[in-house]
Amino acid sequence: MTRDALHKPDAPVSPTPPHPSRWLALAVLTLALLLVAVDATVLGLAMPFLTEDLQPSSTQLLWIGDIYSFVIAGLLVSMGSLGDRVGRKKLLLIGSAAFGGLSVLAAYAHTPETLILARALMGVAGATLMPSTLALIRNLFTDPRERSFAIGVWGAASTAGAAVGPVVGGILLEHFWWGSVFLINLPVMAVLLIVGYKLLPESRNPDPGPWDLFSVALSLVGMFGVVYCIKELAAHGPRTAAFAAGAVGLVCLYAFVRRQHTLPAPLLDMRLFRNRGFSASVLADLLTVLGLSGLIFFLSQFLQMVQGRSPLEAGLSELPAMVGAVGAGLCAGMAARRFSVRLVVAGGLGASGLALAGLFGLTPDTGYPLLFAVLLIVGVGAGFSFTVTADVILSSVPEEEAGASAAVSETAYELGAALGIALLGSIVTGVYSNLTLPTGLSADSAAQAKDSLAGAVEVAETLPGGSSDALLVAAQASFTDGLRIAAMVGAVVLLGAAVWAWRMLRHTELATSRTHH
Repeated sequence: MTRDALHKPDAPVSPTPPHPSRWLALAVLTLALLLVAVDATVLGLAMPFLTEDLQPSSTQLLWIGDIYSFVIAGLLVSMGSLGDRVGRKKLLLIGSAAFGGLSVLAAYAHTPETLILARALMGVAGATLMPSTLALIRNLFTDPRERSFAIGVWGAASTAGAAVGPVVGGILLEHFWWGSVFLINLPVMAVLLIVGYKLLPESRNPDPGPWDLFSVALSLVGMFGVVYCIKELAAHGPRTAAFAAGAVGLVCLYAFVRRQHTLPAPLLDMRLFRNRGFSASVLADLLTVLGLSGLIFFLSQFLQMVQGRSPLEAGLSELPAMVGAVGAGLCAGMAARRFSVRLVVAGGLGASGLALAGLFGLTPDTGYPLLFAVLLIVGVGAGFSFTVTADVILSSVPEEEAGASAAVSETAYELGAALGIALLGSIVTGVYSNLTLPTGLSADSAAQAKDSLAGAVEVAETLPGGSSDALLVAAQASFTDGLRIAAMVGAVVLLGAAVWAWRMLRHTELATSRTHH
């Protein structure tokens, strides 16, 4: 179903003239998204350094790493809807200023509690940026072909940011202290504020209705509870607290959906999901990220702790995925019009799934050419799929709801990432915990070695030569076995998503001419 079939104007309307500075404005929006994406991954490499400096407990360390994504996931829909009401440009600029100021607070945090608070507030600011950028693209680019290319640039920035994060972090941490990974935000935010204020047009829903704070609370608690449950189960296995959080989250999300059906001006119009193209694209996004995120997360550990690469080398080794995603994203809209939406989306998902299946032959000493090929094909497939589904999601709704629909796309991404790391992480952890340990280890050392590959590496450093080598070889082999099986599960998920997309996107097309609603 096309956008025009859903929202057909009563009479022909002259198309809106294109915004004269739209391409420069796109560069500014891309910069904002790039920064949020980099910030989600750059902290990982800094963890050992800030651990030594701030001495956080294991629980505090977990919150430092996770609170940012928890808050973003919980607030995306609310902030997308707020932008529709108060103005997307206004919300973007306020969020950018806050993000810059909070980056300073995080960089100079002297206690774990301060850093956790700063990261949580950065999540609030980040949640204002992500849906606003995509919604403003919808407003800037009235020509569907130009908009498809702009969304390709936007998607490429998101992928590039996640991939560049470890590289930037590796470079900074070789020369500066851990807080430098936050201070890189400041010059970018300054440019965004100055240029964005001058170039970006304001856009909002002309008749938005009130912003329902109770719906905001239900959305935040619901998403926070579900994501927390998933991550806790992945990290520590079945626990009462995790299940309780998940149950509360699901109840709140159910209440959120029920409430949206009763409100005259809902935070999220649930009727959007009646559009087959919209709902199919959202689910395709979620399954794609689910299948891929766990792989990228654990492949970083494989490159460093199994193959002995430095953090910077590991980051550079993963760049083919970024290159493939950027290249595919820029031509995805053209390909979807030349062939079909379902062929490009299903084909991208299928290619990514088959590439992941190629990791079934992975061993600790596998050469880089195989990893290069897998990462490149996965990147190309994801670039095609993400870009076209984002275009379908954004084009399936009226302009005044662009922020809320963009937030749904981003929420699917965040939830898919959490599910992917949790589900595939559980597989890696489960297989790894069955490793055979060398004799003579104390009970504490054995438990630490079986807990994680990083724990085994630490224990091995305290052992004499023969025992140390035996433990490392066993741990690296078990971790690789877990990664192989997780890659196969990810491949099955992606191939299943390809079949789903082929069936559900049968009559979905991208618009080819400019329309105005």
